[in-house]
Amino acid sequence: MKFAGLLVMPAGFLLAVAALILFADPAEQLGFVLSGVAVEALGLGVAVRGFMLASRENRQ
Repeated sequence: MKFAGLLVMPAGFLLAVAALILFADPAEQLGFVLSGVAVEALGLGVAVRGFMLASRENRQ
């Protein structure tokens, strides 16, 4: 699960970069950049949760 989160974070970054390159309208850019940041945050949450669960299993 933690590796899935680590793979999702670059996807969010690439979504934000693609929005800046492809869209000329600042409103469209902002929407896609915010969605890219949200994808990165979700990926970070999944990765952190995966590492926390793994550390709990190692303690027991």
